[in-house]
Amino acid sequence: MSEKNDGANRDVTKRSARERLQEEREQQKRKDKRRRALVVGGAVVGVLGLAAVVGVIAANTGKGDKTAKGPVAAPSGATGKDALAIQTGKDGAKSTLTVWEDFRCPACKAFEDNYRDTLHDLENRGLLKIEFHLVTLIDGNMRGTGSLNAANAAACAQDAGKFPAYHDVLFVNQPPETDDAYAKNAKLLELSKKVDGLDTPAFRSCVEDGTHNSWVAKSHEAFRAGKFKGTPTVLLDGKDIFGDQANPLTPQKLKEKVEANAGVTPKPSASASASPSASASGKSGSVPKAGASGSAGSKTVSKGTTED
Repeated sequence: MSEKNDGANRDVTKRSARERLQEEREQQKRKDKRRRALVVGGAVVGVLGLAAVVGVIAANTGKGDKTAKGPVAAPSGATGKDALAIQTGKDGAKSTLTVWEDFRCPACKAFEDNYRDTLHDLENRGLLKIEFHLVTLIDGNMRGTGSLNAANAAACAQDAGKFPAYHDVLFVNQPPETDDAYAKNAKLLELSKKVDGLDTPAFRSCVEDGTHNSWVAKSHEAFRAGKFKGTPTVLLDGKDIFGDQANPLTPQKLKEKVEANAGVTPKPSASASASPSASASGKSGSVPKAGASGSAGSKTVSKGTTED
């Protein structure tokens, strides 16, 4: 009996060992299966993620390209290299002021608010002509299309012979930098009513169709190629006179430079004779105070928005 019992026990022990081995193999198979599933799943997620990223890039690229499609149609009378400038003032003026501006740029508004009267005075006297280059820097930095749409509308105003007045209206009524109000053509058309004779079917069609969008895009590319530091960029006869922090520009200094170029001897005003300090501070001209953009009145205007 004892030998039979011993044999039975050995059989039980062998079966138990085989069963444990089989169970371990099954467990390993299940682990391998889960691991393969995770690897495959991770690969699928990775592919889907990459596809999503590519989709976002493609979507953004599409949006960007959409605003600049079509032939480059320069506005009437555009001048300079590739006809990318809009000139104001008389051709025979001795001095040329080149201004790169963005209608959404607060520092550009500060420059315009502080120098507007001085620039118009010098133009009216035949001493200065200005070449305006329109860029879309804020659209790139803050997102939106207000810079582009406003620049196109200004080019449409040039077609109608109303650029100077509409240019000033856009800066006087500039919305906060974060408010892309100029992306709405309705707003640009509303402001055109402030300029006598500008609100016409031809102007409206030009604005709504984005007739000069590609021209504006080309102007911005020229700005980038020029490696300018930001907006506004102001050059007098090719020399950057606005970015010199060691010798900050003022309306009075600009006036004196332009008059000197034309050989004009400046006549001291009565207020300047009575108060030398007033002349030194640049207040002898009729220069409006800065608005909400936070510039320093008629004294100086700090450098503006820079390229990212």
